[in-house]
Amino acid sequence: MTEPATFNDLLDLDEIAADLFIGNSPIKGRQRVYGGQVVAQALQAAMNTVPGDHLVHSLHSYFIRPGDEVRPIVFDVDRIRDGRSFTTRRVVARQAGGAIFNLSASFHKAEPDVEFTRPSAAADVLPPDECEKEDWDDISEVRIVPDTEAGRAVAWIRIAKPERLAVDPVGRDGMALHAAAVAYCSDHIPMDAIRSGHPATDDWEAFMGASLDHAVWFHRPTRADEWLLFDMRLQSLQGSRGVAHGTVHNRDGELVATTAQEGLLRRMRG
Repeated sequence: MTEPATFNDLLDLDEIAADLFIGNSPIKGRQRVYGGQVVAQALQAAMNTVPGDHLVHSLHSYFIRPGDEVRPIVFDVDRIRDGRSFTTRRVVARQAGGAIFNLSASFHKAEPDVEFTRPSAAADVLPPDECEKEDWDDISEVRIVPDTEAGRAVAWIRIAKPERLAVDPVGRDGMALHAAAVAYCSDHIPMDAIRSGHPATDDWEAFMGASLDHAVWFHRPTRADEWLLFDMRLQSLQGSRGVAHGTVHNRDGELVATTAQEGLLRRMRG
């Protein structure tokens, strides 16, 4: 397998055995594989095994150990349950040293019902073209909303324009692809919210941080190659762990997803 250059490449997993998939990472010289990448790839592996009329509505995951970006990642899918309305999958991501990540995901067959979404704060923040560009990676574009209060991180994020997603979110394949893209982007700023709420913000070299667990609830289909507003707020700091909750809205203010993350923020010894 070659190094993935686009988001579509990232999700192009090879099936090497029944319910066993393998994927690669972009080589960025980082100390660890980006967590959102592993979330998206594990979700894609699970989606490869579910019925065509079921779409992901939630995922819950744990980061077990740092991944090595120069080694392939093997995704082992366990078919927990196939139901008429809900389907459940568990995915363990492994490298040579053992498990690096564990994901549980639930999929739901669409049921027409009433629609409601709480209005977003998108109208109260600067638009993407007036926000600070952050060089995150070649796959996504990030615009940081400035002047947010301590314990809050807000950003406009989308899959990068040169690699716009080839499939519209119409039909099962399109909605699944864009849901995986939302999962990919959802790990960009939670630790920023946790870090900015810590009282020792002037001495970050004295701390080490890492994502511990991550959850996403998907509420409605969206385009992940159009700007989405990610708004994360710190809820708690205790015992070197912080928890941030957040929302994801489209430009029309509709709630696309809800997300939560717990992160380690530990003062380095010595």
